[in-house]
Amino acid sequence: MPRSAEEWLVSYAAELGIPPPTDAELDQLLELAGVAAHASERKTAPITCWLAARAGAEPAHALAVGRRLAARAAGDGG
Repeated sequence: MPRSAEEWLVSYAAELGIPPPTDAELDQLLELAGVAAHASERKTAPITCWLAARAGAEPAHALAVGRRLAARAAGDGG
């Protein structure tokens, strides 16, 4: 049987040697993925989260940047 999302994240974080995301961080990352997917193509969702992690951005900051970029794109017509 497949693991739950929580079980997967805890196990994956342990393998990476880092703590799993907090509930707030998880919510922010999921929202960031949603912002990216709705502002562009669905495939941008995981890559946007990867870019945020690679930049060392906290989830709240990454979400704010994503919202700003999406709003700017919507104002420009795309």
